Amino acid sequence: MSRKPNFVLIVSDQQRADWLGCYGHPVLNTPNIDKLAAQGIRFDEFHTASPVCMPNRASILTGRYPSVHGLRYNGCALSSRANTFVEVLSASGYQTAAIGKSHLQPFTSNDAPFGDALAKKYQGPIAEAWKDDFKPYVHEEPSQYESDERYAFPTPYYGFEHVDMVTDHGDRAGGHYLQWLRHQTPDWERMRDPKEQFEHDYTCPQAKKTKMPEELYPTRYIENQAVEWINEQADPEQPFFLFVSFPDPHHPFNPPGKYWDRYQPGQFELDVRAEDLKIPVPLVEFARQRLAKGEYPDTPQEAFAATEQHCKEAMALTGGMIDMIDDAVGSITAALRARGLDDNTVIIYTADHGDYLGDANMLLKGPWMRKSIHRVPFIWRDPEATAGQVTDHLGSAIDIGPTIMARAGIDPYFGIQGRDLLADIEAGEGRSQLLIEHNDNVPRMGLKRASRSRTLYSHDWRLTLYPGEDWGELYDTKADPLHLHNLWFDPAYNRKKGELMEQLALEITATMDESPRAIRRA
Repeated sequence: MSRKPNFVLIVSDQQRADWLGCYGHPVLNTPNIDKLAAQGIRFDEFHTASPVCMPNRASILTGRYPSVHGLRYNGCALSSRANTFVEVLSASGYQTAAIGKSHLQPFTSNDAPFGDALAKKYQGPIAEAWKDDFKPYVHEEPSQYESDERYAFPTPYYGFEHVDMVTDHGDRAGGHYLQWLRHQTPDWERMRDPKEQFEHDYTCPQAKKTKMPEELYPTRYIENQAVEWINEQADPEQPFFLFVSFPDPHHPFNPPGKYWDRYQPGQFELDVRAEDLKIPVPLVEFARQRLAKGEYPDTPQEAFAATEQHCKEAMALTGGMIDMIDDAVGSITAALRARGLDDNTVIIYTADHGDYLGDANMLLKGPWMRKSIHRVPFIWRDPEATAGQVTDHLGSAIDIGPTIMARAGIDPYFGIQGRDLLADIEAGEGRSQLLIEHNDNVPRMGLKRASRSRTLYSHDWRLTLYPGEDWGELYDTKADPLHLHNLWFDPAYNRKKGELMEQLALEITATMDESPRAIRRA
């Protein structure tokens, strides 16, 4: 057995921290993930660097903030010049594999919505500040997977020597999964057709009772591919890093088979309703006005306000998708035990970001900063760690890489911005606050400009600035843990708001890029 530990990093898509049994959810049954928490360390205050898919996934791999690594919003690509902790592991002798959703490059071929506006403003196409961006980054696009012959994925891919790609979400997933699906059934197109679904009585937008059977659904495919890699590829004499990434429970809400009926809407309650907000938040009010008019966003990825019944339906179906992931986690951990790898493998469970999922009657994610979208689960199951630990140390997505490298006995690279969480816990140290970035490429939910919000979060306070707006958010978390009473305009808190704005400015300054180092004195 190798003396260096193996790592399995399991990432779900769009899952709130409190949507697991081990995090206190009153309804969900997630025994396999809960077992990981019971055997390891559960982080109760772990947050995204950005509550958006691509930026935060790039932050996980690079250990750097989106404003530094450059993948600031969906639709960009992580530059091939970016270093990742996976590359460092590979160079240090680790086998590396990615199975499932990567989303480090765009997985659609649709042009970004702001392209035409820029072309009109500048009377034609304009160059990019970074010369190598966009054009070479096509490895996750649908065109690569149109052939029946498996796409020969160029590796290493950001450090991964083996890649089994799954793109998009639900029964519309693509990539290598879609190429595999075509060989499994002649009905694959009908199963993926949004117009084809079993009858049901749910009316929530994006609720679909898919005709895709469980054994052909992307979650099961990823589960089986991960188990196969552990059984056939992982060399017990060489340490490995396996990245397993599920596209669920991201919308659409379409758990297959028995998972559709695993929970019922009546089992769920909203923690916060829109009317519970003591001071109306303009973003929420904008969404509620659209709901009153019967309007929904033009894109299925944009957050929207929903009725209480629709929220509960989405919650029930999300629970079903999480249950299916939990079953997959059970299969993966069983495969490790069967090969005798369990006692030398660190298993990590987290998510790329959360979901409003009924928070103030909102669904999906958007520019409104809430703990429901930036607080995610983080479980570190380590054979050498004391079982059953729970910590409220502030952790960020940028800490995952540095913590893994430190556990493997590998030095970090210059410019990495995360911390070794295990060292912080052992020393009783850590952050007193953290920064959360949100960048968008178009204005949404009534904002005057595309979001460039910055949030300062601590155990005591949360401050969010929305550039271009004449309002912001300020909450006393100790007194108001659900963040119902926005103190931004309360004159009694002007001094505190000023102090926090200064701290936010210092935090932003401290996270400016230091790489590359100077190679000469001048």
